[in-house]
Amino acid sequence: IAKVSEITSTSDKSFTDAINRGIKRASKTLKNITGAWVADQEVEVENGKVTAYRVRLRITFVLEN
Repeated sequence: IAKVSEITSTSDKSFTDAINRGIKRASKTLKNITGAWVADQEVEVENGKVTAYRVRLRITFVLEN
């Protein structure tokens, strides 16, 4: 049986970094992660410049017996 958990992750570098940070953090508490998909992306803007990249991830993991 697999379960999906939704998380939000932010980076000041890129969407890819936000994804990697989110998966790294999720793997500290969720075991058996098998995949993830990006449900949403957004940026924060200040003075006409992107200051943060945010992703909403849905993490799939297999439940242990």
